[in-house]
Amino acid sequence: MSEEEWRVEVELDDEQAGYGLGERLRSRDLGDEARQRLGRRVVVSRDGSRLFLYAATEANAREAERVVRDLLAADRLTAEVGVTRWHPIEEAWKDASIPLPQTDAEVEEERRRMEKEELREAAEDGSFDWLVKVHLPSRAAAAELAAQLEGDEHSVHRVWRYLEVGAPTEERANELAGRLRDELSSDAEVWVEANPEDVRSPVFVLLDFRLRGN
Repeated sequence: MSEEEWRVEVELDDEQAGYGLGERLRSRDLGDEARQRLGRRVVVSRDGSRLFLYAATEANAREAERVVRDLLAADRLTAEVGVTRWHPIEEAWKDASIPLPQTDAEVEEERRRMEKEELREAAEDGSFDWLVKVHLPSRAAAAELAAQLEGDEHSVHRVWRYLEVGAPTEERANELAGRLRDELSSDAEVWVEANPEDVRSPVFVLLDFRLRGN
């Protein structure tokens, strides 16, 4: 079973047109051929003037792109349309022409790009996606560890005997947590959490789009 994920991105010149086009897709107001070619299920979301059609295979994504272009032409709408693929290591949608990393070096390069982007975002908004949390047996131990981590250029927030240390990725958070567990006394508690402040609220209206051929 393929684990790849694809989507068609549509940037309409007229935001109001997104409502009509999205509704047409949701209500399956399409010809029999289009329904059959698109396959069993495509999920459509909309964010203002932008539409996204998610598909499990490149073939389905290409057919979805064709259907969207036909609808745009029929309704005399103008938009930029393209197909992208999810890169799980970099956690980004990228043009379909860009291959997924195959070698260890390519995987590491994508990981570095992702971490660089996370660090840039953290510098801008002051928060990280992942937190290493530490509960120490005394205030003095917590203050000492905070100073040590800050000296290593970690982002640290301390309240009494509790520390929160920012990390750009889950992998880096787990690496730091593992190191702290090895270094700290047995009565220290260390765990990893996703930063709840960075869990974005859904901004898309999800339109379940089931297309079945006759």
